[in-house]
Amino acid sequence: MTFVVRFRQSAAKFLNAFPDKSQRIAREHLAILKTDPYPGRGKDKERLNTEGMEVFRLHIGRSYTALYLIHSDKSMVEITHLMSTEQAHKRYGRL
Repeated sequence: MTFVVRFRQSAAKFLNAFPDKSQRIAREHLAILKTDPYPGRGKDKERLNTEGMEVFRLHIGRSYTALYLIHSDKSMVEITHLMSTEQAHKRYGRL
């Protein structure tokens, strides 16, 4: 199954502010979500322990993290947040 990857406006804005090399690396990592958004194989993906929603995260190198939702009924992955890994750890309680 192939998924369409969509960005919330704030996540797209954050990605577009990256330097060219970082943007290329981030896009390569995020492209994996088109064919394999679920944790278990491939890149560093994980389901986060959240109440009420299945939220996933993907580490992009050592610097950035993407938080995303999988809408399997629509074959869509929604990138909700892009942020530094430190910010993401604070957001989902890892620090």
